[in-house]
Amino acid sequence: MDGLLTIGLPTSNTDLEVGVRKKYIVKLTLEEKEQLRGLLSSGKERVRKLTRARILLKANEGWTDRSICVALDVSRPTVERTRRRFVEEGVLASLCHRSPRRDYERRLDGDAEAHLIALACSSPPQGRGRWTLRLLAKRLVTLEQVGVESVSYETVRQVLKKRT
Repeated sequence: MDGLLTIGLPTSNTDLEVGVRKKYIVKLTLEEKEQLRGLLSSGKERVRKLTRARILLKANEGWTDRSICVALDVSRPTVERTRRRFVEEGVLASLCHRSPRRDYERRLDGDAEAHLIALACSSPPQGRGRWTLRLLAKRLVTLEQVGVESVSYETVRQVLKKRT
């Protein structure tokens, strides 16, 4: 075929799904099928949710991951994640957005943010026309009453953006 990719034909051995046993098999009950079809026919949900519903319905009908990818214009990891979430967590979890798995600890507490804002509103250092984010970050670290060991200029930007 001289480098041409034909839709539906495998391009390498990894694309062949014959003989590959899926770890996460989608088996929908009649109620789940009706729920997903109702969701699709209403058309009032987010596109991502509707696409995941289509993935589940096609996987239940025995479609291969590759054919689902081509038909719905999604990536293979999307199909695999949707299958896995369905098997592990159920229909609703596989359709909805996953919440973050880690908590982000705030670098600056309320007092440190107040000091940063007061510092930004004060006059800039001698020889400077205005405060830069990097100057504010350096000065905030040198202030003993704030008590932070390090702070990035991006944290400074986010705090100032939140307050303006």
